[in-house]
Amino acid sequence: MTREAVPFVVLAAALLHALWNALAHRGEDKTAGFALMATANAACGAVLACFAPLPDPAAWPYIAASTVLQVGYQLLLLQAYRLGDFGQMYPIARGTSPLVVALLSATVLGRPLPAAQALGVLVISSGLAGLAFAGGPPRRDRLPALGAALGAGVLIAGYTVVDATGVRRADTSAYLAWMFLAQGVALVLVLLAVRGWALLGDMRRRPGPGLGGGVMSLVAYGLVVWAQTVGDLAAIAALRETSILIAALIGAFVLREPLGRSRLAAGAAVLAGIVVLRLAG
Repeated sequence: MTREAVPFVVLAAALLHALWNALAHRGEDKTAGFALMATANAACGAVLACFAPLPDPAAWPYIAASTVLQVGYQLLLLQAYRLGDFGQMYPIARGTSPLVVALLSATVLGRPLPAAQALGVLVISSGLAGLAFAGGPPRRDRLPALGAALGAGVLIAGYTVVDATGVRRADTSAYLAWMFLAQGVALVLVLLAVRGWALLGDMRRRPGPGLGGGVMSLVAYGLVVWAQTVGDLAAIAALRETSILIAALIGAFVLREPLGRSRLAAGAAVLAGIVVLRLAG
């Protein structure tokens, strides 16, 4: 694939990401669902590792850091989905990422954004915030869910920057293989520590959605990491957040959640930001 394919690849990843999150939210036993997704990630990572070279030693610290950040993100997302609604928690978790990524890209990585791309990131982030708060400010009993979702968004930004840097220090397939294997095993072990061995029996009751969601998440993230090897970090991070708009449509037409004029307007802002990014690229 070429650089011109990057926007389409990232949009495909956004669709897959919204779908696996919808599956994760719909599950009655969300802990078992997340454990199944992590198992699928670990299994696919192990298979890929058999055919990929070992990562360069310089990449291992990034794989370790990504594992910690991804496990933390999954745990916070699990908590947010336990406490809040999909139509609100998913936009908040995903919507906090582009601005943080842009800030880290400009300061830590020394990649200042052109003014037009910075405007695009701001417009998309504003639209995502509108999608998140279309129903008004959250009530006090929703603050723990809001905190978990915001924390998940910060960690999304963290592992996005870590992986975008680390993958440049290793063969892409090797980096992905060991990253998926490490974070999948780590998350399953953490969830086993929390629930105990009973979790294994719970995972066997309805494995299909969880395993399918795990494969979707793996493919989605793999596509994004490939895009990051040839495209602009902040622009890709913002473009992938179109999964928020896709999730809003899934919530409206599949989960029967209200869409409303305010969410439609916020979705239009997201699309406007994408246009700005494409014209500025």
